[in-house]
This record gives sequence, C-alpha cells and structure tokens, in this order.
Amino acid sequence: MPGPLSGVRIVEIAGIGPGPFACMMLSDHGADVIRVERPGHKSVADRGPGVQDMLNRSRRRIAVDLKRPEGVAIVRQLVAEADGLVEGFRPGVMERLGLGPEPLLAINPRVVYGRMTGWGQDGPYAPAAGHDINYVALSGVLHGIGRPGERPVPPLNLVGDFGGGAMMLAFGMVSAILHARATGEGQVVDAAMTEGAALLGGLFHANQAQGVWRDERGTNLVDGGAPFYDVYETSDGKFVSIGSIEPQFYAMLRTELGVADDPAFDAQMDQAGWPALKERVAALIARRTRDEWCAAMEGTDVCFAPVLSLEEARKHPHNVARGSFVTVDGVPQPAPVPRFSRTTAAAPWFAHDHATDAVLAELGHDAAQINALRQAGIVD
Repeated sequence: MPGPLSGVRIVEIAGIGPGPFACMMLSDHGADVIRVERPGHKSVADRGPGVQDMLNRSRRRIAVDLKRPEGVAIVRQLVAEADGLVEGFRPGVMERLGLGPEPLLAINPRVVYGRMTGWGQDGPYAPAAGHDINYVALSGVLHGIGRPGERPVPPLNLVGDFGGGAMMLAFGMVSAILHARATGEGQVVDAAMTEGAALLGGLFHANQAQGVWRDERGTNLVDGGAPFYDVYETSDGKFVSIGSIEPQFYAMLRTELGVADDPAFDAQMDQAGWPALKERVAALIARRTRDEWCAAMEGTDVCFAPVLSLEEARKHPHNVARGSFVTVDGVPQPAPVPRFSRTTAAAPWFAHDHATDAVLAELGHDAAQINALRQAGIVD
C-alpha cells in the first residue's frame, strides 16, 4: 500500500536528531524523502546489517557537496520538483550556502521550507549552540520533572528533540503542504524545540494559573506527588507504575492493596496527606515481586503496568500482539505510527547504498554528466 503521504516529496538536508526523526515520520507514511548527505560521509546505513540508524530508515540517500556551486544547483533542481525541504542548521547557514528560503521559494513558490532549531530563527539565543536539555530547561518543563527537594531529571531527549521538535516539525510540514496544495503558496515552518517543549507543557501553565499546580516538582497530581500516581519498587528490585486517578480506579487500587477499609486512604485528593500515604503504598508494593503484581493487576482498571526495559517491551505480549515493534535488517525498532485503516505504508527499510545516480537521472542528468560530477567530487 502507498501510505497516506504517497505523492509527497521532501528534500532532507542531512543532520542529526530531530530533523531526521521528522523525516522518518514522513517517510514511514509514504512520502518520498531524499536525504542529501555530504560526499565521503560514512553514515551508519553504510556499515551493513545490524548497525542501522532507525532515524534514517525508509528513504533514498544521495551524496552532494553543498560547498560547490554545482552541488547547490543539484539541490535547487530537487527543490524545484519537491513539496518541501527540511534542514536543521543554525540560522543563516543555509542562506550562506545559497539555499535559504528566498531563492528556493523563487524557484518553487509552493515549496514548504522546514527549519528545525533549538531556539528558533530569531531571538537572543538564536545564534548559540544547544542541546535537548538546554531547550527543555528554557521552556520551563525541565523544572517540573523530578523528585521534591532534588534536582530536575533530564527526560532522555524525548521532550525537546523528538516531542517538542521533530513531531512539531512533521505536523508543521504536513499542515503547510496541505495549504500549499490548496493555494499554491509555500512558506517557512519555523520549528523551535524550546517552543515545542513549552507547548507540550501547556496544560501545566494553565493549571498553575488556576491555582491547581504548584511550582515545586514532585508534589502534584501527575508528577509523582500523589500516592496513587507514581512508580514503586517491588520486592525483586523491579518497578511497577500506578495511575489510579479516577475515584473508581482508586477504589480498585485500595482493594488490591488491602486498604479498602482504611480511613487514612479516604481523602484521595488531600495533598497534605500524600507523603505519608506514599510511604505506606511503597511498603505494600515492596511485599511482592513485579510478576506477582502483574498477576494481580495487569489488565484491570486499576491503571497499572510493569516498568519494562527496552528489551522487555519488545517481548511483552501486548506489544507482540499488536506488532508494535519490527525488525529491519536485524535491528529491532518501533513500528511506524499512527496506524491507518486504509493507507498502510510499506514496511520500513534501509538504503545501504546511495541512490545518487538514480536521483540525478530523474533530474535529467545522463550517464556522462553524472560521471563528470563524480569525477569532480561534487557527488559521491
């Protein structure tokens, strides 16, 4: 099946992290994404089975020297026939290469120009380097992740790079492409990880304004402050997650813990009593192994799940039943999501070789011209 984005072509200027993730999402669902790499670059996709980078899956790769005018001309040719371009350099880099939005929109007025940065295209921080942890810190989100009285805990690079960055950019690209197809008007999509992370935390800004969220981490409803919404250690040194927020689910939790008739647990939302109740819940959970708690609560409305390692997650019966993970060239990885009932895309794949010749041929270059470009070191 072709996938819902079949017929969409994206030019990806090779980068790391959120840009490739956004392009992976687009290619997972049928877009023809052409990844432009520099000549001589040894990506993990060149190293054979078992070492592929899943962020680079399901797209063709070409090698072009963007520091040469002839290389820039090739990218401009690609953009002339494309729906979008994605780049993840600091502001000004693409302009210095002659590949900024202005010349490319002049070539193709309907092209969508996706820009992935941490700080955005302008503002005091815009020229500075940074990483996920810095962007999430400036968004206000990092402050709220962790235990009370302790320093904030970096949430891997999920909130900035992938959630606040890549997924926002992918959404922005599809939105702007829909607009371009309806109007013929392309535009720039300025995706800043700091702003994306802030948006992910929007509910908590609203809750704070309403007086129902405190700025002290680990003391609120869904940040580990509540005894009925946290992670607890079991007797075998493993962990389980509890999320029994609604009264009926909380009642089931009390039954499973053997405290259904204990009046100390009656005032569920009394935050003053949460620290003491957490200690009691922790002690009760610690009496059994993770498997024993799974036998008692897995699949019930307690809102329970074991805390699994990456390997365990791939083998869990629920994930296996849904095909949530796939293996591509020997590399286990999450399957494309979301799922579509009619337009399921092809299975993910890795390009082991550059498709430079094929792509250049599509642009009208004959074999002699391609050979001349390769001999000059402009393509690889």
